Parts: sequence; structure tokens; C-alpha cells
Amino acid sequence: MADLYIFNDKIESIFQLLGQKENDISYSVGYAFGNCKTFLQKFLQHLKIKTPYEPDKIKIRLQAHEKDKGFTDFEIIQDNEFHIIIEAKRGWVFPTKDQLDKYATRPTFVSSTAKDKRIVIFNESIPAYTKTHFGIKDIRKIPVEVISWNDLEKISSSSKSIGRDAENRLLKELSIYLNKISSMQKIDSNMVYVVSLGSGTPDKWTISWQDIVNNHSKYFHPVGGSKGGWPAEPPNYIAFRYNGKLQSIHHIDKYEVFTDPTLHFTGAPKQTWSPHYLYHLGAAMRPAHEVKAGKKIVRSMRVWSALDLLLTSKTIQDARDETQKRK
Repeated sequence: MADLYIFNDKIESIFQLLGQKENDISYSVGYAFGNCKTFLQKFLQHLKIKTPYEPDKIKIRLQAHEKDKGFTDFEIIQDNEFHIIIEAKRGWVFPTKDQLDKYATRPTFVSSTAKDKRIVIFNESIPAYTKTHFGIKDIRKIPVEVISWNDLEKISSSSKSIGRDAENRLLKELSIYLNKISSMQKIDSNMVYVVSLGSGTPDKWTISWQDIVNNHSKYFHPVGGSKGGWPAEPPNYIAFRYNGKLQSIHHIDKYEVFTDPTLHFTGAPKQTWSPHYLYHLGAAMRPAHEVKAGKKIVRSMRVWSALDLLLTSKTIQDARDETQKRK
């Protein structure tokens, strides 16, 4: 069978033909819910919907519009039983309180006789990030819940073994699609997060910052997205500089979120932290020539650079500046 490409993107799922924008993702998931009874049932079970599930009575509405209340991405409705509004987001973005309030006050939602009403957000956030960056549990007494694309893919995958053949084929296509659009680590990103490594140790630790990277192949920082400037999403690559120059570049092979460093480092004291990302680093990549920091890359400054520019520029500063010009 011939390989199919759109530009340089290999098409492995029919849903990729729709695209990867938020509406495209909503249409894909909505179509799968409408055609895969097991998937829809598993999703409702995940939400702990307790009212009777009758697939032939369920309506799925995509892009429903109401005056002054905008569009919903999609809604799942079983008359007199449940009414679920779903907001789909790319990345680690959350809807605003105002947007959620518009959903909660939509005339059709307010007048619905459903026993169970919900607002559900799909995005790529992990629970630790959601907990620290999105504090809305309900809006006008309507429960609000966040479900990651990764968790939705797991629900989809777990439905394949018990569905019909046609449903299983469709869910296989959806799983491929959801994995591709998820950017928990952007597989196609060549951006590198360049950080400074001090020669000392974290407070009360017995291992140094440089040993954590060079001897343990790990690195950690607070889950970002607000104060402190740390990234909200784990990067694909991270680089370290000290002694006035670039030392190494690493692919982040996997990451996890932790609050107790003693679970990962024997040289750490017993502490309870705010959520931190722990990166497991791949083998070190080093440029063929010395890459100095540059006069404007000072102290603990952290910068972004394209991987190819970081490997070929004379300084980190040059790589950063050329990356910004590309944008």
C-alpha cells in the first residue's frame, strides 16, 4: 500500500484529513462517539454518569450556536437524563471563567430537564498542572471537569477489545490521531530550552546540580505556566550551560511530576514541594565546536533556541537571536 502524505506529514489515520485545529479534533471525537457505542459508554462511565445509558436516544451536537452565548464544541444529550457540554482545547490551555459562565447560562442548557448536567474540558494538561493552574470545580453549581487527550485516548483504546469490528477499526484510527495531536511532548518540535547549571547543590542536598545532570541523567524544575518563567509544557529538548559555555543538549526521553524528591534522589532531604517536572535525559549531544554563552546570556537566564542553530552558532546568544528572527 502506498504511503500518503499531506506536505511532509504522513497520513496514518483518516481523522488526520480533517486537520488538527480544535474544531477538527471536536469533529473527530464527536464522530467516534456517535459511531462507537462502547467508546461513548466508557466515556460516560469515566464521568460517573449514573443515569441510564440508552445509545439510541443520545444526541451529539457539534458547534451548537445560541445568540450571545457563542458556540459549543459539542454536546452529548440524552433527554431527561444527562446533558454534557464539552470544550476542546489544543495545548495546556483552559477556558476562562467568563466562557464557562456563557455555557452554564445557555438557554437550552438551563431549560434542559436532564438530571445530570456537566461541563467537560478536553486539553493536554496533566492532573498536577490542572490542580495548580485551574481552580474551577463548578460554575453556577454545574460541575466542571478536565480530561486530558491522553486519558481520552486510553478510554478509546480500552474500548477496542469489546466493540464490533467496524467500531474497533474506527477507534484504532482515533487513537493514532489523538496520539499525533497530543503535544505533551511535541515530537516534531526542535526547540531547545537552555538553562544554567550552578556548581553548588540544591538546598541541603548532598549531590550537585551538575551531578544531577551528568551522573544521574535527570533534571527538574517547578511545573510552570505562571510566575517563575518555567515552561508549562515539558520541552522536547533541554540544554545546559555553565563555565560560560554550552555543555550538552539532551532529548527528554520521558518526564513525570513529583512532590517528594527523596523518591528519586538518595542525596535529597525529606521535603514536600509544589509539583515539579522530573526529566529523564537522553544521551548528551555536543556541538563540534565551542559554543560560548554570549555577552547578553548572563547569570541564571533561560532561553529558547532551535536545535540546529544551537549546534551551529558561535554563541547561545546568536542561536537565540536567530531563532527569534525565524519566528
